[in-house]
Amino acid sequence: MRIAIDTGGTFTDCVYLENGRLQILKVRSTPDDPAAAVLAAVTRIARGEPVEVRHGTTVGTNALLERTGARVAFVTTAGFEDTLAIGRQARSRLYDLFFPKDEPLASADMRFGVGERTASDGSILHRVCADQLSELREAIRSAAPESIAVSLLFAFANPANEQAVAAALEEIGVPLSLSHEILPEFREYERASTVTINAYLAPKMQTYLMRLDAGLAARESRLDVMQSSGGIIPAATAAREPVRTILSGPAGGVVGAMAVAKRAGFTNLLTFDMGGTSTDVAFVASQRGLSITTESQIAGMPVAVPMLDIHTVGAGGGSLASFDRGGALRVGPESAGADPGPACYGLGQRPTVTDANLALGWLDADYFLGGEMKLDEERARESLDRSRGALPAAHIFADGIVRLAEAHMAQALRKISVEQGRDPRDCVLVSFGGAGPLHACALANILRIPRVLVPVFPGALSAYGILVSDAVRDHSRTVMLRPDDPRLAEHFQTLEQDSADVVIRTLDMRYVGQGYELNLPWSGDFVAAFHALHAERYGYSDPRRHVEVVNVRVRMVSMTDELIVEPAEVQEGDGMQAVRKEKRMYCQGEWQSGKIYDRALLRAGDVFTGPAVIAEYSATTFLPPEARLRVDQWLNLIIHP
Repeated sequence: MRIAIDTGGTFTDCVYLENGRLQILKVRSTPDDPAAAVLAAVTRIARGEPVEVRHGTTVGTNALLERTGARVAFVTTAGFEDTLAIGRQARSRLYDLFFPKDEPLASADMRFGVGERTASDGSILHRVCADQLSELREAIRSAAPESIAVSLLFAFANPANEQAVAAALEEIGVPLSLSHEILPEFREYERASTVTINAYLAPKMQTYLMRLDAGLAARESRLDVMQSSGGIIPAATAAREPVRTILSGPAGGVVGAMAVAKRAGFTNLLTFDMGGTSTDVAFVASQRGLSITTESQIAGMPVAVPMLDIHTVGAGGGSLASFDRGGALRVGPESAGADPGPACYGLGQRPTVTDANLALGWLDADYFLGGEMKLDEERARESLDRSRGALPAAHIFADGIVRLAEAHMAQALRKISVEQGRDPRDCVLVSFGGAGPLHACALANILRIPRVLVPVFPGALSAYGILVSDAVRDHSRTVMLRPDDPRLAEHFQTLEQDSADVVIRTLDMRYVGQGYELNLPWSGDFVAAFHALHAERYGYSDPRRHVEVVNVRVRMVSMTDELIVEPAEVQEGDGMQAVRKEKRMYCQGEWQSGKIYDRALLRAGDVFTGPAVIAEYSATTFLPPEARLRVDQWLNLIIHP
């Protein structure tokens, strides 16, 4: 049996195939010990049988965001010790002269220089000497680091000096992260930042994954981990290179969305994943596949390993609502999380987006988690009433909370569509996560997206994506060559060391003199393709200018066995057999009567209009007035907002 487990801020989602049918299990997350929820879920599902567990984890992400990682020693070429502190000229708040910059992960007293120099062509100008290595080792040992990051200038062109430093530091006995292994590419700041983040996360991730792996091994089971670029890697690799797992869970969601949308016949997608803590959005073009970037920033720091191009905002079902000192309403980024959770869960005191949805009638207290969890509607209303300030009623406050949260999420969708030259009107919005389908129609109307797709098990689509993901290894190298240079093919062949079912070759290209690159496939007339992509992304191109290949990239893919899903027979219907009851819902500024549908009872071919709530085990969908819903042959909900 293969089980995919995605650990979220509030719930841990599990998807698995049993007797040819897809099954789902949700358990409450255990933030203090995430492995406890994972092992408990495996025990319930496997019943003592050996299994293959595929895991999407937030341990690395949370450690980075909360600054709870290791004490890191940073080693670089002498004279460049402050690379992490200096960074780039760009500032997130350009006109704020007093904007406080976050401290680097390695403080000033934990940054060390070594006398060595490698030239940009890989030639060794100054070898590191044994005496200096001995002094460096003792200086670092006395600083008592928990992990070490080594990033020497141009180590990607020739790692000899970096390997010598690593050999000298091994006897300290803490994890070593080496830039020529983690990121053999140019740009010293981005490379230094990435390898330092890897070192910062390594002790915690190694402890977590090795403990989880040991717990599963005792059950004769195996552990693999989802990486941020949309593929599975072994637990040992993830423990050694945790920087590749920072967007582990959200990456699973994008892969899952692409799989269900492709089966349903849709091409260009905007994915909208709203969970308890945050919302993740991404763009997927069918002809190009997954959109991968090496220019991500997490907590204000560059992470240059390949990652799916996912944009995250701090707006989720658990986002807390409050008024600032000026009386303006704020929603998020602070979240109630799993503990205490929203007020309606029974422990929280402050109102959240989930409480607002419940007060507006968009959630039903009796059918949350398929009826397994009863929501406290009275407690939600009381929390809203206590915090509403000068607003006349709790439902007016709830409506404001929802509208503001939707404005944040709409801005995120614009960022990965309109701001990158993509028209959202040409896309389908694939909405998932426990809270995503509640707000999908509103976002589709704001951005004029013509259709919304809510897949089967929307609250566990990230876990489904992890379940169907292929095993992937990404390799790269900086080359700085002309497009017609015959050495390009040699570089690709050198990188293709692993065995794989599919090999994907891509190039990072730019106009000579530019400071940024675009990634595109190494096939056909890739120079013409570069000009076309540049025009799409930036609004102009210049075919007369010379271009250069900056990096070559290889993605080695070992295919996962495809899950066979049989389509349902389509019969026209109105969905009345799935109606549980009617209740009041606040829509478009007034209370209206709407129906509560049980999604498990809907049939392929059912068509109806809102206002309505479609309740199911993993999520709830809100259908506003005049919106039209159709159940397709794959049992997806196709909504025309």
